[in-house]
Amino acid sequence: MAVQLQPSFLSIFNSSKHENKPKPPFPTTQRRPTLGVKAASSSNARQLIQSGAIRAIQPKDAAAAMDTEGFRLLDIRPVWERQKAHVEGSLHVPLFIEDKDNGPITLLKKWVHFGYIGLWTGQYFTTMNPDFLLQVEKAAPEKNSKLLVACGEGLRSIMAATKLYEGGYKKLGWLAGGFNRAGEDDFKAVQGTEKLQYATIGGASYYFLQLLIFIETVGKSK
Repeated sequence: MAVQLQPSFLSIFNSSKHENKPKPPFPTTQRRPTLGVKAASSSNARQLIQSGAIRAIQPKDAAAAMDTEGFRLLDIRPVWERQKAHVEGSLHVPLFIEDKDNGPITLLKKWVHFGYIGLWTGQYFTTMNPDFLLQVEKAAPEKNSKLLVACGEGLRSIMAATKLYEGGYKKLGWLAGGFNRAGEDDFKAVQGTEKLQYATIGGASYYFLQLLIFIETVGKSK
């Protein structure tokens, strides 16, 4: 069953915007199936953010939160996004993993996914990581650990932060808007072949993005 986020969910968060960064030409999020795990509801996430139980932290403020307040960055993106670019020293536990089921129904879904989503975004057909909470508990066993939960766009990370809160972690931050809204110097020691804010983009969208960057660069030079 695909995770469907209501439009009202997107409107409750105020992400920082960087005017000089080209916007992705195609949506970079995909519908991700779950395995009997209910996604965090928009009302629950809204309540946790508005009450301050989960603290919304803008990308430009993330370094200060980590350096002076003791937050540890928890990257919950899938492996293929993290390989493109990641913050050195960050924890990594993916909320979604590649769905390797090769049953006939799943294969049909994968074929449809590739045609409508995967071809453009380069994203694999995924399923919820059933061991997400257990893996986080191994990486950060102290439930009073300060964790700044991050993904590419901010949607998956608020789902992850809600799951962690319900699992006993009470000192959580959420990277509002995700790495996509990060500026060039918001995070130190970024490793990988791509810029951190573009690591979510793949497939045909990646080439359109490169074209936009090229056009913008040529325009500025003139």
